[in-house]
Amino acid sequence: MISHLDRKLLRDLRRLKGQAAAVSLVMACGLAMLIMARSLIASLDGTRAAYYQANRFAEVFAPLKRAPNHLAARIAALPGVAGVQTDIAAPVTLDLPGLDEPASGMVRSLPDYGEPELNRLFLRRGRWLAPGSRGEVLVGEAFANANQLNPGDTLTMLLYGRRQTFRIAGIVLSPEYIFESRPGAALPDNRTYGIFWMPYKEAATAFSLYGAFNHVSLVLAPGAEPAPVIAALDVLLRPYGGLGAYDRKDHPSHIRVSDEIRVLQILSVGFPTIFLTVAAFMTNAVLTRLLALQREQIAILKAFGFSNRQIVVHYLKFAAVMVVGGTLAGATGGIVLGVKLVKMYELFFRFPDLRFALDRSAVAIALTVGLGAVVTGVFGAVRKAAHLPPAEAMRPEPPAHYRRSLIERTGAGRLFSHSFRIAVRNIERRPVQALFTVAGLALGTALLILPNTFKAGIADVLDFQWDVVQRQDLNLSLVEPSAFRIIHELERLPGVIHVEPQRAASVRISFHGAGRQIGLRSLDAGAAHGRAIDAAGREIVPPPEGLILSAKLAQVLGARPGDQLVLEALEGKRPVATVPLVGLAEDFTGITAYMERAALNRFLGEGDVVTGASISLDAARRADFLRALKGIPHVGTVAIKDSMRESFRATTAQSMGMIQTIYLTFAVIVAFGVIYNNARISLAERARELATLRVIGLTQREVGAVLVIELTLLAAVALPLGLVLGTGFATLIVHSVNTETVRLPLVFTSYTYTFAVLVVSLASALSAVVVLRKLKQLDLIGALKAPE
Repeated sequence: MISHLDRKLLRDLRRLKGQAAAVSLVMACGLAMLIMARSLIASLDGTRAAYYQANRFAEVFAPLKRAPNHLAARIAALPGVAGVQTDIAAPVTLDLPGLDEPASGMVRSLPDYGEPELNRLFLRRGRWLAPGSRGEVLVGEAFANANQLNPGDTLTMLLYGRRQTFRIAGIVLSPEYIFESRPGAALPDNRTYGIFWMPYKEAATAFSLYGAFNHVSLVLAPGAEPAPVIAALDVLLRPYGGLGAYDRKDHPSHIRVSDEIRVLQILSVGFPTIFLTVAAFMTNAVLTRLLALQREQIAILKAFGFSNRQIVVHYLKFAAVMVVGGTLAGATGGIVLGVKLVKMYELFFRFPDLRFALDRSAVAIALTVGLGAVVTGVFGAVRKAAHLPPAEAMRPEPPAHYRRSLIERTGAGRLFSHSFRIAVRNIERRPVQALFTVAGLALGTALLILPNTFKAGIADVLDFQWDVVQRQDLNLSLVEPSAFRIIHELERLPGVIHVEPQRAASVRISFHGAGRQIGLRSLDAGAAHGRAIDAAGREIVPPPEGLILSAKLAQVLGARPGDQLVLEALEGKRPVATVPLVGLAEDFTGITAYMERAALNRFLGEGDVVTGASISLDAARRADFLRALKGIPHVGTVAIKDSMRESFRATTAQSMGMIQTIYLTFAVIVAFGVIYNNARISLAERARELATLRVIGLTQREVGAVLVIELTLLAAVALPLGLVLGTGFATLIVHSVNTETVRLPLVFTSYTYTFAVLVVSLASALSAVVVLRKLKQLDLIGALKAPE
C-alpha cells in the first residue's frame, strides 16, 4: 500500500517532470560514460588475460643474431625460467597482385612437428600446416583481411633474395600480435605489413639459420621476478648477438592494449566526475526550490505527526528517483555505446572473440556515485527545512531585503528598462542562487571544449606528423646494415628525386635508474626529409655529439636538456657511452631518440653504414619506382607515408573520433539540460511575482523580458568562466590520456570556443522560448492566491 508521503512524492514528480527529466538525463550522460568505460576495461582486460592463458603467451622475449639450438637447454636452466620456446623471426618482402608497393612482413617459424610450447596460434579459418609440409604458410588475420586473402590463395615472397611462392593453409591469430605493426612503429598498416608462419626447416633454410634460432621466448616460474631473469639472459646471449631481452610489459602489442585500457581508466573518472557535479548542482536547485515552495506543507506534515527523519527521507526519495532513472538510462546508453566501441576495437585489436561484457559492478558503482552526488548536493537544504519549527514554517518565507541595485545606486539605472532593473535586482538579492546557476552554466560550457579539442588535435597530427616532420614519400629498411653505396643504387631507380641515408640501432637509454629499450635513429643536419621539431615549431639541428629525444621519452626518463644520459648499444660491439641530451622533439606516435648519423656510426664503432633510406618521388613515376623496388633483394620493409596516414585515420583517428562524437553529444545534452532546468526553476520560483507584475499593468513582453534578461546576464557571466574552466579540463585530460604509443597535441582553435558559445546561446534561446510559452499559460488568479 502506498503511503501518504509517497502519494505526495508522485504528485511532486508529475508537477516537476521536466526538471526531474533534465537532471536524470544529465546524470545518465555521466553514468553512461562510467559504465561504458569500465565495461570496456573489463572486456579488454578479461579477454586479453584469457587469451594469454589459453595460448601460453610468454613473459620474457629476446631477439638475437644467431645462436645454436642446443643453447635452449642452458636458457632453460637459468634460475626462474619455467619454459623456453626458440624460433626464427626474419623480415620478408612480398609481391602482391594489385598492390603497387612492395608489401613486407615478419616470418616466424613453427616446430616442424607438434604445437609450439609458447605463443600458440588460434586458427580462424582454413587448416594447420601439415607435418613436414613445404610451400605452405599461415597468415595473420589483419593482413589477410586487408588484402582479401583466403586459404588456398598464393603469396610470392622474397626470402633472403630469392623469390618463392607459398600457398596459404590457414588464417591465424597470435597473442604476440594482438596489435600488428612494423617493428618500432606505433601505428598499423595492415594492407602492406603482415605476419607469416612457416615450418622451422623451411624458414631456417631460407634464412641460412639451420640448426639455430634468432628469437627466444620464456615463461617464468611462479614467484620469479623478470628483472634477474632478463639480466642473466642478456649475459648468456651477448656472445650470440643478443639485442636485449624485455618482459611482457614492454612487448609492443601488450603496450598498445595496456595504453588503451589506461586511457579508458582515466576517462571513466574524468568525464563522469564533471557530469555528476553538474547533476548535483541541478538537483540542489530543483529541491531547494521545491522546499522553499512547500514550507507550509512541511509545517502541516509535522503538525500531523510526521517526524523530521520521515520528512528528510521523503525529499531524499525525490532525489533518488532521479538517480535511479539516470542510472537505468545511463546503463542502457553505456551498453549500446560499449557494443559500438567493441566493434571498432576489432579493427585493430585481434582477439579470438572480443565481446562487450557489462561490468555489473560498474552499474552498482554508478548508482552509488549518483546517489552520493545528489545527496551531497541536497542533504543540507533538506535537513534544514525538516528542522524548521511548525509555527515558523507555517509563516511565509521572510521577504528579501528590497533595495536599489548597484546600477541604480550609481545613477545608471535610468539608462535601462524596468525589466532590466528588475532582473538585476533579483540577481543581487539571491547571490547564492545566482552563484549556483552560474556554476552550473559554466560547467555545461566547459564540457563543450574537450570534444573539439580532441578533433583539433587529430587534425593537427595528420598535418604535423606527415607534412612537417616527415616530408619524404616513403621510408625503407634493409635486411642487413649495408655500405653507403646502396644509396647510389636507390638513386638510380625510376622516379627518385632525392634519397637520404638512415642509420638505426637498438639501444637502451638510461637516466637515474629509469630506462627504455628503443630504436635510435640517425638525423642529419639540413635534411630535406625527416626533421626534429620542438614544441615551438622550430627545427632542432643535430649537433656532432648528443641526443635528441621525444618529449614523451624525456618525460618518462625524467630527463631535461643538459642532462647526461647513459647510452648502451644492444648490437654489434655493444659500446656504452655517456651523452648529453641536447633537445626535445615533439612527435605524436611512439617514442624515439635521434643522433647525428656520423656520430651514431662512431658510437657503434662502424664505418659509413646505413640500415635504410627515406625517398621522395616524382608522383608521375611512382608506380615505376615501386615495381623496380620489388626487385631489390636488400630491401626489408617499406613504409609509405600516405599509407601510414590512412592507417592513422582508419584506426587511432577513427577510435578517437568516435569517442569525441560521443562526448560532444553528451556535452550538448548537458548544456541544454542545465540551461533549460535553470530557466524552468526561475519561472516556477517567480510565478507569484511575475503574476503580480502582470496585474499591476506590465505587458506580457515586459514580464517575459525579466526572465530572459536574467538568464542572459547569468549566461554572460558563466560563458567566459566556462571557457576558462573547459580549457583547464581539456589540458588536464589530454595530457592524462597521452601515452607512449599515441599522443594528441593540445590544440585550441577559434572554432572550439565559438562552437561552445553558439551551443550555449542556442540552448539559452530555446529555453527562453519554452519559458515564455509557459509564462503565457500562467494562471494569474491561481498564482496570486497562494504560493502553492
